[in-house]
Order: sequence, then structure tokens, then C-alpha cells
Amino acid sequence: MLLNQIHPNIIECGTDEAGRGCLCGPVTAAAVILPPGFRNELLDDSKKLSRKRRYELRTIIEEHAIAYHVSHVMMETIDKINILNASILAMHQAVAGLQVTPQHIAVDGNRFKPFPGIPATTVIKGDGKYLHIAAASILAKTYRDDYMEKISQEYPQYDWHKNQGYPTLKHRDAIRKHGATPYHRTTFKLLPEQLKLDV
Repeated sequence: MLLNQIHPNIIECGTDEAGRGCLCGPVTAAAVILPPGFRNELLDDSKKLSRKRRYELRTIIEEHAIAYHVSHVMMETIDKINILNASILAMHQAVAGLQVTPQHIAVDGNRFKPFPGIPATTVIKGDGKYLHIAAASILAKTYRDDYMEKISQEYPQYDWHKNQGYPTLKHRDAIRKHGATPYHRTTFKLLPEQLKLDV
């Protein structure tokens, strides 16, 4: 069973992102404040859960959370400020969008920039340790998947409804055959041969 939060008896949000390693689409972050004493034995790191379970838990999280917010940072910004900064920006935007202001931020991972007026603690693999970070990971993942499924209807040949923009063989074959789309991140290595030079 995951722990409720890092600091007891204060308003603490968990935040996490999804989509850092993708070749296209946004990086998406969520921030979640759960009620004191919230328990759910199924809630865990989104990567350990089936798609069906993630969406079931999303409904539970949204019904019970004191506050939650999800934020996309799009491809143009990722290409402009790099994926790490875009991931942190998405988390900042998610926290800023909460209708209740937290007193502390629990961040999945080991990189974060100070958020104005609110202290934060980074936790490596925090989505497998704290309920509110796990909840944020589930919201970030499912809302990003929803976005990728929507744009997959526009470009079905890239199989985004299945690969969510990750560099699968089918995704890379489609890039090789059809080229990049406006949703692809231009600063990412879309094809392995981009590293090879003819000399």
C-alpha cells in the first residue's frame, strides 16, 4: 500500500508527467490533492496498471480528489525549451491550475524548479511510493492517451492510438514512409539513421 503523502496534516499535492520519451504529441502533467486518509489498494504507478484499470482509477480519483488539474505542453514549446524544461513547465502549470493551493508539492523524479511560494520535494519513483503522485501519474497518462487517440484519427498511419507516440517499429516505419507530421517534435531523433553521416 502506498503512503498518503510526505508531510502529514498539511495540504500536499502530488505531481507527475507522461510522454517525455515520445516522438510526437505533448508532454502532459497532472497535480492531485487527495483527502486526508484516502485509501485505495489498486492505486499505483500508472506504468504498472492495465489501460482498463487506469481509466477505472481515473474516475475514482476525480470523484474523490480535493482538487486536480491536468496540463499539456505542446510540441512547439518542447522544441523551443527542451523536454526536461517542458516537463517541469507542465507540472508547474498543473499545480498552478489547482483550485486549492497546496502547502507542499511532492514531485515524481529528481528534477524540478522552485515553484513560487510553495516548497517542493522530489521523490525518485515517487509514483510507486505515494498515492497522490500515483494519482497524478494516472491522470497525466490517461489524458495524454486521450489526446493521442484524437490526433490518431487525423494521421492513422502512425498508429498513435496504440503506441501513444513512442518510438515503436511501426511508428518509425510510418515516419520513414510518410515523413514527419506537425505533431512530431522536430528536435527529437525521429529515425535512428539521422545520426549517420555519409562520409
